[in-house]
Amino acid sequence: MNDRFRISRRIGKFAGDRRVIMLLLAIGLLVAGRAWLAEHPEHNPWAPLDLDDPPGWATEGKLLALKGDPAECRAVLDRSDVTYRALEAAGEGQCARPDRTVMAALPLADPPATTCPVGIGLHLWMRDVVQPAAMRHLGSEIAQVDHLGAYSCRRMYGSPDAPWSEHATGNAIDIAGFETEDGQRISVLADWADEGAKARFLRDVRDGSCQMFATVLSPDYNEAHRDHFHFDQSERYRSVCR
Repeated sequence: MNDRFRISRRIGKFAGDRRVIMLLLAIGLLVAGRAWLAEHPEHNPWAPLDLDDPPGWATEGKLLALKGDPAECRAVLDRSDVTYRALEAAGEGQCARPDRTVMAALPLADPPATTCPVGIGLHLWMRDVVQPAAMRHLGSEIAQVDHLGAYSCRRMYGSPDAPWSEHATGNAIDIAGFETEDGQRISVLADWADEGAKARFLRDVRDGSCQMFATVLSPDYNEAHRDHFHFDQSERYRSVCR
């Protein structure tokens, strides 16, 4: 037999040997990688998103992919055992709302219909940011979140020449304050400028929200937001946090 087809006793002596070794290594790495991804779905871009999985390399991309896809977004809520109500589409033109999702289990006062991606952002924000910050700064969990609404068929700042607001499609919500289980009240308007525990809580929940929403605007942004946080899920891929 020709030597170039014979496996060398000295591994790697012939080019054919090296190719076989590299192929076996690649197969081994592929098998090991697939097994590792199966155990870590948060890093697997092909694994269905489950909100109970820890954040991973693939999480942000999966969340971004939900924008404009209400059916898949609600499938994520179902898969994650998150309670919600899906309402019928409403509105028309620039204020059409094909996605009206109510996050019924969140402690929102009179929960409004938002888009599903806003709902998922609120769910993650309450669970991973708000409640831990409340325990850290206030010693009690949040029992109610006060808001100024989600849907408003209008352009930004009410100007006839401005772009349409994300509120026009329910793709935004304005958060005005909180109430803890032990009766403490925290107001963006009244407490933002202080230096105590309530102000620290508000700054923590503002900063943490920037990982959950495409746009976060607070009293630090301008006078129009002196009394609330604005959260939305615009098609923008990078967060605006002010």
